[in-house]
Amino acid sequence: MQQTFAIIKPDAVAKGNIGAILSIIQKEGFVIKAMRMARLSKHEAEGFYAEHKERGFFGSLVTFMTEGPVVLLALEREDAVAHWRKVMGATNPANADEGTVRKLFAESIERNASHGSDSPASAARELGYFFRSYDLT
Repeated sequence: MQQTFAIIKPDAVAKGNIGAILSIIQKEGFVIKAMRMARLSKHEAEGFYAEHKERGFFGSLVTFMTEGPVVLLALEREDAVAHWRKVMGATNPANADEGTVRKLFAESIERNASHGSDSPASAARELGYFFRSYDLT
């Protein structure tokens, strides 16, 4: 079994899509190991997305991620990282496959409803950023 990290982003939360996205997560065979709703501070968002600090979209990303509550998730199943990325769909919802989270719920490439770790190493770092180790057992 593998764990991955996911976020239901502020746009999807504001539109009332938490339940629908959680339903997809469970139908895809994920076990929700930990979950909490939070309102990220600017400091938390900047730290979480620090790898993008030099990119032009960093400021707008931080602003977006702090504009409202998010749902933070620790998910588990076989091949969790790759499977969650497939279930989310392409970053740009216009390019996402039908039935994916982003095709169903995202507004744009910037307001794209969900986040998922891009590798097992990122998953470990991201899970540790928001959850304690005992939350994940």
